[in-house]
Amino acid sequence: MNLLKDRRFIRGLKIVDSGILYTSLVCSLFILAHIGYNSDITVSLFFDHVIVGVFYAFGILTLAKTIVRFTSRSDDFAFKYAELLLCIYFCFVVMERLIAPISPDSFFRQAEWLYMGVFGVFLVEISKSSLFFDRFYFNPTLLFVLSFLFLIFLGTALLLLPKITTGPPLSFVNALFMATSAVCITGLSVVDISTDFTLFGQTVLIVLVQLGGLGIMTFTGFFGYFFSGGFSYKNQLMYTELLSEKKLGSVVNTLLKIISVTFFFETIGAVLIYMHTREISDQLNQSHFFFAVFHAISAFCNAGFSTLPQGLYEDAVRFNYPLVFTIALLFVLGGLGFGIVFNTFTFIKRWTINIFCRIYHGKPYLYKAWVISFNSRLVAWTTFFLLAIGTVSCLILEYNNSLAEHDGFFGKLTTAFFLGSTPRSAGLNTTDIGALATPTVMIIMLLMWIGASPASTGGGIKTTTFAVAILNMVSLVKGKDKVEIFRREISTDSLRRSSAVIILSLIGLGLSIFGLCLTDGEKEIKSIAFEAFSAYGTVGLSLGITPEMSSAGKVVLAISMFVGRVGALTLLVAIVKDIGFKNYHYPQEKVLF
Repeated sequence: MNLLKDRRFIRGLKIVDSGILYTSLVCSLFILAHIGYNSDITVSLFFDHVIVGVFYAFGILTLAKTIVRFTSRSDDFAFKYAELLLCIYFCFVVMERLIAPISPDSFFRQAEWLYMGVFGVFLVEISKSSLFFDRFYFNPTLLFVLSFLFLIFLGTALLLLPKITTGPPLSFVNALFMATSAVCITGLSVVDISTDFTLFGQTVLIVLVQLGGLGIMTFTGFFGYFFSGGFSYKNQLMYTELLSEKKLGSVVNTLLKIISVTFFFETIGAVLIYMHTREISDQLNQSHFFFAVFHAISAFCNAGFSTLPQGLYEDAVRFNYPLVFTIALLFVLGGLGFGIVFNTFTFIKRWTINIFCRIYHGKPYLYKAWVISFNSRLVAWTTFFLLAIGTVSCLILEYNNSLAEHDGFFGKLTTAFFLGSTPRSAGLNTTDIGALATPTVMIIMLLMWIGASPASTGGGIKTTTFAVAILNMVSLVKGKDKVEIFRREISTDSLRRSSAVIILSLIGLGLSIFGLCLTDGEKEIKSIAFEAFSAYGTVGLSLGITPEMSSAGKVVLAISMFVGRVGALTLLVAIVKDIGFKNYHYPQEKVLF
């Protein structure tokens, strides 16, 4: 009898959840239509009254569901922490609206807080019901590629809304280009987002950057696990391959770490940016808080977007060296990769405990082999050499050119460091890229091609690919038949993959440059090549020709950005069907070189 009641109870809750899901979906669509299309004051006032009632209704339903689930003795329902957080959010906003002055200008009486509550309800319900793929089979690699395509087309649809821009709506090609640039964390722009985009448009853009920087599948897995309370075995297998995890049980832990580390560094970055821009806040001509958050996300995700007309080249910013260094540190950390961040945290934590135990308890140090993994060491050393080479090269080549406007060696060094590190997928600039010397442009193109590190928010062929290729070349020159470093031998599979990635990148760049020569052949070849490298490396730097590109040229760049973000090899693996392994080998032959 109790079992029958429990089943009815569960079925009843599922019906309520479904009703809230579809209601919140409809309300979310109405909110988007209102924000993106409506400009009638009468309709706006009516909508504001309606949305208050909807917000209170969702708050009451969420509170009731949370109480019922919390007091239920059924073991089939784990306590939903997300619904508890939603209840706290609803209660907080309601109390602030009741206590705060009646003036609509009061901070928590603004309609955006109501919209966020409705979107939050929809996010929780959709996460609980359909973010897992137990009923279907998907190739994880194909799913990864399709998730980016889905996000690009969703972003395109949002950027076509009339109230995204201050003037006429974007054309389809421009909206597609901007959505691709944001999702693929590139930063190339065909419009001036500081003047042509409204605050709503800039918000949509930075949300696309955040989702694209970490990958929508990462957010899907995180929210799905958090809101539903568990992972199925099939989901764990899928995310094991997506996250390149060796252990099945560490998938959830890795997802939580990725999200936590990202939000931690972005929060710290936003606070530092806010502090370093307090004295120039009146010169920003925008919300000081939004400026800090936007640039923290853009920098850590290596996106390259800025809400300033000239980017970070504005007079108020490029001479603010603490701010410049903070932003540079953000995109360097974002481009390192989450693996090395986790390893470094583990290393610091272990030695902190060791030192504490040694000082207060007299215990000897405990040494564990390979706390810093092989890949982390390779990434760290490669990144160090690339940063050093980039900084020194830019300092020497641009000392009497673009760096001449900076007084003192410290200012020149800081700007050279920024210029030498931003091509590796960041795309933000504190110098006039169009005024750089040709040798500097060539070095920047090389750095754009190399890009950031694996499992990071950056693009390019990756630092490990470049390092393995260099090590292989050195090994061949020395006459060795093995590639060794850090007392380890690099596997044959890694050598093959690095060669494939490099060859495919060169083919992709060649096709991109060839396509741009066909569509925009009247432009200088240096500018075209620079644009192609920037798009494929998802960097965002430009010699100033991006807004002048033809529609066909913009499509070529959009395709190049997409291929560069997901990876040409990954794209081919997702498209080509699996071929069964053969149980025999042909005789080997040596090829002449």
